[in-house]
Amino acid sequence: MKFAYEDLSDKQFEHLIILICQKLLGIGVQGFSEGTDGGRDAKFVGTAELHPSKAAPWAGTIIVQAKHTNGYNRSFSETDFYSIDSNSNVIAEEILRIKKLRDNQELDHYMLFANRRLAGNAESDIRKLISSECTIPIGSIYLCGIEQLELLLKTFPEVPKMAEIDPIDSPLIVSPDNLAEIVQALARSLKAPRLSKGDPPVSRVTYAQKNRLNNMTSEYAAELIDRYLKDTMQIQRFLADPSNLEIMSMYVDVTEEFQLKIIAKRKNYQSFDDVMNYLRDLLLSRDAVLRQRLHKRLTYAILFYMYWNCDIGQNTNAQTH
Repeated sequence: MKFAYEDLSDKQFEHLIILICQKLLGIGVQGFSEGTDGGRDAKFVGTAELHPSKAAPWAGTIIVQAKHTNGYNRSFSETDFYSIDSNSNVIAEEILRIKKLRDNQELDHYMLFANRRLAGNAESDIRKLISSECTIPIGSIYLCGIEQLELLLKTFPEVPKMAEIDPIDSPLIVSPDNLAEIVQALARSLKAPRLSKGDPPVSRVTYAQKNRLNNMTSEYAAELIDRYLKDTMQIQRFLADPSNLEIMSMYVDVTEEFQLKIIAKRKNYQSFDDVMNYLRDLLLSRDAVLRQRLHKRLTYAILFYMYWNCDIGQNTNAQTH
């Protein structure tokens, strides 16, 4: 069984890693819990059953980290995860946490699991960096990417069944593919002579009323207006152009997918600020086209247009009495 790891929630991925570690280390692996610094660690104290081998197992306190991303085809080598030129990445933040644990004599060995590809040179470089910065022997550091995860799940084929991954518990996941095509087409149109200006389209309910219905904060709503309202007429005219009929069809498909999944997956306590931020971050993490500088801003603008135009989010027409 091969998981689409990017479609799991953080908790589902953590649960999967716990089950794997119970096989490698022992049943005494304690689940992920939040530390004083906000990080979530799993821990095993004792002598490992199988890791790194039966003949020479680790002994002492083993700290386990699971780093999950919803992005497609990501790697350990990307700068958000590892960079020697920046302190703003996953590995740099982990090093700070490892140092604290070492200073408090709460870590002898370290394991990091991530649903990212791990090339041999990156594996060697990251282990050396952690070893030198945290005074841990290289042999006491283990990094596991997707390739090794697949091998471990083949070695322990019972683990996927034990994980009981339920699709209903998965996060709000939407496909960026059609949106990327829409953004690219809109970006090309912006290089042509500007369309005549006009008033922005009027949403089917007032903006203030829609914000109340969807629990969007007034500060966030005002910021969206300031940044993206000026783009709505350009987007509307572009989609209404008869020569863009195929793009308009894609837009309808995209908004239908987004709306149905928002309804199904949005938690009652979440503000729509959270939904918009989550969609934006998810789309950018899953598509390189959308991460391009011009395309990134257009992605934000189109998400706002969807909301403003009542294509996503609750409105009075959707209510039943």
